Amino acid sequence: MVRLGITGGYGFLGWHIRAYVQSDKEIEALPTGREVFASPQALTAFVSGKDAIVHLAGMNRGDESEIEDTNIALTRNLIEACERAHVQPHIVFANSTHSDRDTAYGRSKRQSVKLLSEWAARTGARFTNLVIPGVFGEGGRPFYNSVASTFCHQLANGEIPKVIEDREIELVHAQTVAACIVSIVRHNEAGVVKIPGHVTVVSDLLDRLRRLAGEYSAHVLPSVSDSLSLELFNTYRSYLFPKHYPMVLERRADARGSLFEVVRTVHGGQCFFSTTKPGITRGNHYHTAKIERFLVAQGEAIIRLRRLFSTDVHEYHVSGDKPVYIDMPTFYTHNISNAGSGELLTLFWAHEIFDPNRPDTYPEPV
Repeated sequence: MVRLGITGGYGFLGWHIRAYVQSDKEIEALPTGREVFASPQALTAFVSGKDAIVHLAGMNRGDESEIEDTNIALTRNLIEACERAHVQPHIVFANSTHSDRDTAYGRSKRQSVKLLSEWAARTGARFTNLVIPGVFGEGGRPFYNSVASTFCHQLANGEIPKVIEDREIELVHAQTVAACIVSIVRHNEAGVVKIPGHVTVVSDLLDRLRRLAGEYSAHVLPSVSDSLSLELFNTYRSYLFPKHYPMVLERRADARGSLFEVVRTVHGGQCFFSTTKPGITRGNHYHTAKIERFLVAQGEAIIRLRRLFSTDVHEYHVSGDKPVYIDMPTFYTHNISNAGSGELLTLFWAHEIFDPNRPDTYPEPV
């Protein structure tokens, strides 16, 4: 078992690293917040017994001098804690492609790399300088983490995004970063590692998000055949939940019965139809990339969802008499229970054909 400490572990990227290893039986994620740096004893206890530490804790918004001083101090404190504890964990430092800029943030990143490199050379410890482009993904803070988060938030809330500066940007999804960090730790990779991202310009990013949002608002599942489109669409959907759902369907009925459209898509996918006996619950799993739709065609059901690491459970009481659909957000464990006295008929749709070698389905109780 690899004990992986994460400074800044309750922030955006820390959350995604924890989500990535949630189903991994060989890695234990041990996050801590900024508050541990206020106590030398607590920080010493944190670094003790760790095989590796991902150093995410830092400041990237605020007063220039405060950013520089804070980030360098956090790195120094981490090194001093390792020295007090007489441990040499593999440290993976979350650097940035902006580290070469003459800004407080850039200078603080360069100085932190220097301090950690000197510590590793002095002690024989492994140190990885992980250079990361702009990170986006589900749960990112708008107007803080990424322009992609800002645009998704604005589109989901009916606001009109504006391009302030149309320039080239490089983006990477948080799960790609998490996967890279886990690979580095598993393979004891030291030195400089640069994560490649998607290169685009701000106006093209906004155009792509507008297309995804526009098609989805018209009840069309957009094309997500390339990885960036899928990552952006799942990020956008995370800002719609929970108030956007359930989505009401138009029902057509006559003497023969009723008809309603289940899903409209430009890329296909896979559809399942299931029966569930009274009192039975299906599901209790989550997905990291899969788009999945639940639709009750007959009977009464309760659909429950819970975001990873949260205790808040969202419940939707749905009925085949009033057909609606709910698209499962990524990183929300979910289930469906037959709440009626008769058989429950449910349609499940996923955007991709099920691959037993890459199921993207991880057990987790709601």
